[in-house]
Amino acid sequence: MTAPMRITFMASETAQAQAARERLVARYGSVPAKQADVIVALGGDGFMLQTLHGTAHLGLPVYGMNCGTIGFLMNEFGEDGLSDRVAEAEEAVINPLHMTAHRADGSISEALAINEVSLLRAGPQAARLAISIDGKRRMEELVCDGALVCTPAGSTAYNYSAHGPILPIGAEVLALTAVAAFRPRRWRGALLPKSARVRFDVLDPVKRPVMADADGRSVREVVAVEVWSDPGVRHRILFDPGHGLEERLTREQFV
Repeated sequence: MTAPMRITFMASETAQAQAARERLVARYGSVPAKQADVIVALGGDGFMLQTLHGTAHLGLPVYGMNCGTIGFLMNEFGEDGLSDRVAEAEEAVINPLHMTAHRADGSISEALAINEVSLLRAGPQAARLAISIDGKRRMEELVCDGALVCTPAGSTAYNYSAHGPILPIGAEVLALTAVAAFRPRRWRGALLPKSARVRFDVLDPVKRPVMADADGRSVREVVAVEVWSDPGVRHRILFDPGHGLEERLTREQFV
């Protein structure tokens, strides 16, 4: 006889998500995360990212159900047959980006990003950035509102809004996209091998301050930022059959 699936339910702070959690716990039970087979996250994409970051050390798959708005990383909400849905779900494995941000005061901040690492101007004037790939300077000066490096999973988020490419989930590439580039005016970014190490140097950090952001974790007054895909961290996301990330990424390009 197969043992019942051990689920831990996590929910965002919204009233809708909290109410859904209460009903689901009453119906299916809930165990501490360290004893669970799977995590069910209730909320929107922001909460899904928060859950993935907060539970990565457990190595558990995360099945999200949308109690938010867009829910790109979530499955449709439904209370019936949850154990069967989770058991039949397709798994996608994502390696996050590792950000190392160097600040003007000499301090260093590190963070992981499932979607993207972005640099953004933090003052009224455009940022001036130099870009190096694997230790080789590739662009001496990019004048822009910002720039970002994204994973395939994050390519439909901020990257897409900045007119960057949508990447197939299995693609072994990262997208480097400019945000409102002023010079070079025609530069639209680059596709890089997943193994690439990207470095941004802020050329005028006093007059043109820049901040860095990794999935909502921000660092101000940066002078240099390094970004690379971290193969040592694996986020496991579950999707209903036929509604995985590959299907969602394809569908986004025809709407």
